Amino acid sequence: MAFALTGFDLDTFVRETLAEDLGESLPGGGHDVTSESVIPADARFAGVMDSRDPIVVAGLPVAEAFFRALDPEMEIEVLVEEGAQVAAGTDLMRLEGNARAMLTAERSALNTVQHLSGIATMAREYVTAMDNPDCTLLDTRKTIPGLRHLEKYATRMGGAANHRMGLWDAAMIKDNHVLVAGSVGEAVRRAVEAGVQEIICEVDRLDQIEPALQAGATRLLLDNMAPPILREAVALVAGRVPTEASGGINLQTIKAKAATGVNFVSVGRLTQSAPAADIGLDFTPI
Repeated sequence: MAFALTGFDLDTFVRETLAEDLGESLPGGGHDVTSESVIPADARFAGVMDSRDPIVVAGLPVAEAFFRALDPEMEIEVLVEEGAQVAAGTDLMRLEGNARAMLTAERSALNTVQHLSGIATMAREYVTAMDNPDCTLLDTRKTIPGLRHLEKYATRMGGAANHRMGLWDAAMIKDNHVLVAGSVGEAVRRAVEAGVQEIICEVDRLDQIEPALQAGATRLLLDNMAPPILREAVALVAGRVPTEASGGINLQTIKAKAATGVNFVSVGRLTQSAPAADIGLDFTPI
């Protein structure tokens, strides 16, 4: 299964993850002592990865890459598409190949699929709860270091869209930037003078909206505003730039906030707090 994400090197990720688990470069490391001592080198397994809960699937191509890294001849059949919503008990992948390779790669493969499917599942829950085709759910930069590209991929599989990928692709002016610059308008003006094309400005009061727009903000992040205030903010913006609601958003509040007319709702917990999906992998000797 072909898998490519801009800015993400799958081969390096697989290699470094397996090296960490195998203890490469550490005294006595570099091998799976349990499999090597218990499993004959030529033993073969058949395996089935399945979901134990209803989930939205994400990460199967990465799991496949882990197994192929240790047994390039392994027979692997991926049974569901990325982003598919499946019932508990659904088979996700079938494998057949070297038993040692399967056992050594098992945890890295499962950890990845469980984590990414957990994110995708939570994102789908938020999209469903929002129930608003005119508003887009966004993730944030609240990601585990080293996993941002994969985690943001998982939110897309769940039906969300990506906010900025990092510190480089858009300016986001927040309260600490405003504190140093002196005002919202001055902070935005400095970003404009620096030649930044996309300038997202956080505002937490209605009186900050007009100065931010006049200075050149290209999107407003309406922070921690209750729905009545959000409606008023959207009316003041009057479509001049996109608006984003952020802060205090959960499954109980997202529908009301999205219904205020904002273009986006951003939720940090999609990547920060999603529980791992319950996914298992059972082997049979052949």
